[in-house]
Amino acid sequence: METNLLIAYLGVALMLILTGVGSAYGVTIVGNAAIGAAKKVDGKFGNFLVLTALPATQGLYGFAGYYMLQSIFNILTPEITLFQAIAACAAGITLGVVGWLSCIRQAQVCANGIVSIGQGHDAFTNTLILAVFPELYAIVALAVVFLVGSAIA
Repeated sequence: METNLLIAYLGVALMLILTGVGSAYGVTIVGNAAIGAAKKVDGKFGNFLVLTALPATQGLYGFAGYYMLQSIFNILTPEITLFQAIAACAAGITLGVVGWLSCIRQAQVCANGIVSIGQGHDAFTNTLILAVFPELYAIVALAVVFLVGSAIA
């Protein structure tokens, strides 16, 4: 039924939009800090680049979630049931919101680490370790999409 497919794709759209916007916003948060710190300290651009790239991963999780629902579990078809559509929509919204928020918070951790490095502290490794924690929740949300997809396929 077309309505069911529309419901499922609404969740997919929110999953892609929220994780993509979160990544774009998060990368600019860290990038701004990197530009400011690069003015103060030379030779640390490689560290800044790594920390700036971290928030970009949540956007990739949105694509991975869509790929799971579309290609692995083959759920997004005209034959989708209402139950499958609601479950796919809920999984998409879950990954979208969690990915968006974890990206913003991860970006803030990375930006603070870059500011610390810019002030002369050796904070790259510690920042990298602490930045992984918000990422974990986006990974858990991606696992939810996988589990929901496998349950309704």
